[in-house]
Formats: sequence, structure tokens, C-alpha cells
Amino acid sequence: MPARQIAPAYVLGVGLTKFAKPRGRVDYTELGYEAGIKALLDAHITYDDVDQGVACYCYGDSTCGQRVFYQFGMTGIPIYNTNNNCATASTGIVMARNAIGYGAADCVLVVGFEKMSPGSLGRTWKDREDPIGRSVAMATKIRAQPDAPTAIQFFANAGQEYMEKYGAEPRDFAEIARINHEHSQRNPYSQFRDVYTLEQILESPKMLEPLTKLQCCPTSDGGAAAVIVSQGFLDARPELKSQAVLIAGQSMGTDPDNTFNGEAVNLVGAGITRRIVKAALEEANCSIKDVKVCELHDCFSVAEMVFIDALGLSEPGKAHEFVRRGLTTYGGQVLINPSGGLISKGHPLGATGLAQCAELVWHLRGWANNRLVEGTTTALAHNLGLGGAGVVTLYKRADGNPSTKVTSEEVARVSGLGYNPALEARGFTRAQAQKVRSQSTSSDWALADTHTKVEARF
Repeated sequence: MPARQIAPAYVLGVGLTKFAKPRGRVDYTELGYEAGIKALLDAHITYDDVDQGVACYCYGDSTCGQRVFYQFGMTGIPIYNTNNNCATASTGIVMARNAIGYGAADCVLVVGFEKMSPGSLGRTWKDREDPIGRSVAMATKIRAQPDAPTAIQFFANAGQEYMEKYGAEPRDFAEIARINHEHSQRNPYSQFRDVYTLEQILESPKMLEPLTKLQCCPTSDGGAAAVIVSQGFLDARPELKSQAVLIAGQSMGTDPDNTFNGEAVNLVGAGITRRIVKAALEEANCSIKDVKVCELHDCFSVAEMVFIDALGLSEPGKAHEFVRRGLTTYGGQVLINPSGGLISKGHPLGATGLAQCAELVWHLRGWANNRLVEGTTTALAHNLGLGGAGVVTLYKRADGNPSTKVTSEEVARVSGLGYNPALEARGFTRAQAQKVRSQSTSSDWALADTHTKVEARF
């Protein structure tokens, strides 16, 4: 049976918090509230316009989503809580798009948040089977690294395999990290904004060959949000069409049958990526060569190398040559991770895919005027979680025009925040928040002191 035709869905508003080291100072209630209010302000709507909510997080008890969303209003709408490892936030966007595309809603608010613990990720539940246990066993079979944290072992294996099979060198992976750290200085939300030389990256503490510390993403606290709407919702607000971004193509998948074939690159998601990018490009009716800006899942520099190849940005087995030629940065073929990527921006699992969405929306609008590739018509987000889940999303402007720079003064005039959120990681006032919270069902009891805490940080 052929797939049903999905109706258009648009990103109308986005919001983002600064990503920061986990220190226990900011709770998930604040992260979700800040991101959600910013997205509602950006979309120029109130919470009363929202038909459904999707909450995205990996670390937290059940119904954390309700705890966050009740701060916007208690309208009784359905709220879904989703946990899909590192692809959690992008999974939330898929859920929202499906709800819009198949007629279940006209406006969905997706909010991702994560309050993490410092250090490498570990298992939470030790009295039951590890969901990636079979993957861990295969990784050990491929190349035993008994003292390494699980994620580092997976990607170090993939890096060593890529070097052995295709001739990549440790410097190639370090160059990926150097570029992403360089990009991060233009992103006010990035956890790290320091710029490093290639030698500094290579000389940073060794993790597991070929990875050094500066080639690994940090654990992070952070929040991000997006408002996804239907064609009818947008048509009723024609003044907002210039800021709306079409989800032109999207595909989500899980591990195919070659995952356990003994190749380390497939164990980290190359197989998923190859399948879903093909489907997303077909739906968007475009080629990978049309993509000029890409937010790519670079939890480690090795991940970016593997996924440059799997996405088809380079010829098969030639991703290291693609990097050597400078094709992943300004003046190259495609600008990869202008946000700084996970390596520099940070990686709060439940917010990552939504942060990618926000970055690309700002590019297509022309608001990210300090890091823009002018003339961009198509942007790609790639988000991958071990265990596994992957999402590729193609974004285009609703009006079909290529991106052009918009001055920050103009953005401040049209933005619901009163400044350019692509360039300034600022907050909002209580009056602004009251403007977009539910006008009939707001609960001060549910909000408690969250707004006061959020406003104090600005």
C-alpha cells in the first residue's frame, strides 16, 4: 500500500536556552519554561492556540512534560512524553509533524529539556537488560576496549575502522573538531566558545585512539522548543509567512539488519543514516548537493566523519578528503554545524534536535546574520541516537525564497522578543510571558517561582 500523502507542516516559532555544564543550579522546569515561552513569543501566538504538546527528555521521571507544560497553562490538551536517546528532540518534531500532517492538530508545541549529571553517560537501571547490550557486545567483539566509557568505545572503534579501511588519519578527525570549535564563537548559546588550533586539539588529553578530549561533546543542561503548525493555521496569519519554515522532507528510522554485521560504522548509525536521508531527500524533491547548511550529529569528531559519508555529502570512503579540502566550513560545499555542533554547543539529549531546528530556522530566515550562507534554499538536520533511532529533516522557507541577511535591528522590530535571538541569548519579561501564556487557564500555582528564577538569570 502506498504511503498516505502528508499535509504540509511549518516551523513557526523556535526558542532556545544557553547550554551549560551540569552543575545542578537550573532545574528542568526552568529550562523547559524558558525555551517554550521564547518559542511562543517567536511564533506570535498564545498557549491557547496549541492543540497538543510533546515533551522531550531522557533523564527524569514520568510526566515531566506535564510539569513543564502546565506552566504555560492548564488547557487540558494531550501532552506526550518521549525518550529516544540522543534523537529524542527530533523524534518530538516527527510526532508533531505527523499530528499536523495527518489532521490531528493545527498547532503543536514541542519542548525539549535535559538536566544531566557530569561525566560520561552511564546506565541508570542496573537490575534489567541494557537496551544497547547487544550493541555493546558487538562493539567488544569488533575491538575490545574494556576500560572505555561505552559511547567513546563505539565511536573510537568506528574511527579506527575508517582509518584502516579508507586511509583517514588522526589529524582529519581533529580538524573536524577544530572547525566546529571555530564555528561556536558566533553562537551565543554554545556551552563552549573557545577557538583552538589543530595542535591544541591533538594534544588535549587522550581518550581512546583517535579521540582526544576536545573531540568529544560534553554533557549539558539546556532546553529548546519549536511551534509546528498546519497550512490552514499559517494561512490565517499571512503576516507570519516570511518567518515560517517548511518541513519539506523528513524520515525517521531504526537500526537496519546490517547493524550487527561486524562493521563499527554501522553500529554507530551509518546504516540508519543512509536509509533515512534517501527517503527525506526524495520527499523534499531535492539532492544532497542542494543542501548548503547542515546541523549534523557530531557527538564525537568520528561521528561527523562517518555521517558526512553516510549522508552522501562526500563520495563513499572519502569523507576525510572532503574535510581536508575545507568543504565543511565557510567557502566550502556545505556549512556543517555553524552552531558549533554538539562538540562545542553541547549535548543536552532531550533538547539537541530542537536546537538544530532553531539554528536552521534562523539561517533560513536570515536572522543568523553573523554566520549565514546567503542564498541557502535547503537546510538539513541529522540527529542520531544509539540503540537506535535516527531522524533526517529537510527545511525550506515557506515563501520559497533563498535566505538573505536581515539586520538585527529589523529582527528586533518583528521578533516577539524585541531583539535578535539568533545573536543574543537573552531572556524575556514577566509581561512578555503573560502575553503568551494561556489567557484563560494560567495557573500561578503550577508556575510557582519558575519565572522569577528564569528572569533572575538574565
